[in-house]
Amino acid sequence: MIKSNARKDSLFTWEGDMLKEALVFASIPVVDLEEAKAFYGETLGLTLAETPHETVAIYEGGKGTRLLVYSRPTPTKADHTAVGFMVSDLEAAVDDLAAKGVEFERYDLPGVTFDERGIASMGPNRTAWFKDPAGNTLSLNA
Repeated sequence: MIKSNARKDSLFTWEGDMLKEALVFASIPVVDLEEAKAFYGETLGLTLAETPHETVAIYEGGKGTRLLVYSRPTPTKADHTAVGFMVSDLEAAVDDLAAKGVEFERYDLPGVTFDERGIASMGPNRTAWFKDPAGNTLSLNA
């Protein structure tokens, strides 16, 4: 068993296979941090937890999760979903974001159908994809 020198109250500890108990956070790159802060804070309604450096903003998510948004000089090249949000009412979340100007993506994927809102159905799973101002793909999931 490996133990870290982390403080007892730290969320990030290592103790053998304890990663299964560790809180997970996502990080996402942006070129314009101020634009990203407006999007993540105002449009998505996330709470800014801290700004430990002028190039980093950390947002609180549900149940202890965090989203780290950091600036870098070049845009992301990712073509996959970078961050997903689990929501209890997908239709209401899509409608709320659409009213704030968020446009939802539609993809040509085998076996996936989209409704008029842009919500994809894949068997029992439902997802709505959208992009942040930096071009990162995000999703709402139910």
